[in-house]
Amino acid sequence: MKRAIILLLASFLLFGCAINTNKMIEKACLAGSCFNVDIADTGIERERGLMFVEKMDMDRGMLFVFENEGVYPFWMKNTLIPLDMIWIDSNKRVVFIAHNVQPCRNDTCPTMSPDKSAMYVLEINDGLADRLGIKEGDWLVTK
Repeated sequence: MKRAIILLLASFLLFGCAINTNKMIEKACLAGSCFNVDIADTGIERERGLMFVEKMDMDRGMLFVFENEGVYPFWMKNTLIPLDMIWIDSNKRVVFIAHNVQPCRNDTCPTMSPDKSAMYVLEINDGLADRLGIKEGDWLVTK
């Protein structure tokens, strides 16, 4: 019995660390407003992002999570809805906002790159950042 408990604890320590806790985030809150978010924390998920999404509820968004803080450019290739993009640093502070970024229907699309380090990017419906008073310096709270 004692040996079984030790093996169980050892396997939890070994394999429990591999669990991606980012998927446990359900809400991203800024300036007192919360969004139910889908998490994009793998290369494939971040690459796909909100491509081909035709409509998104006003209380929804996508939170892109990177392994390290860095400069991460975004583009709107195959994105069908206009968005606000909010770059957030590793301290969970808003460092840049791209407002009303329009879909790109061409083969070559411009990138949005704030040249500021971030660890997260939150995409929400266009116009919401202004309407809700979200600004640089605000703190991201995740739940």
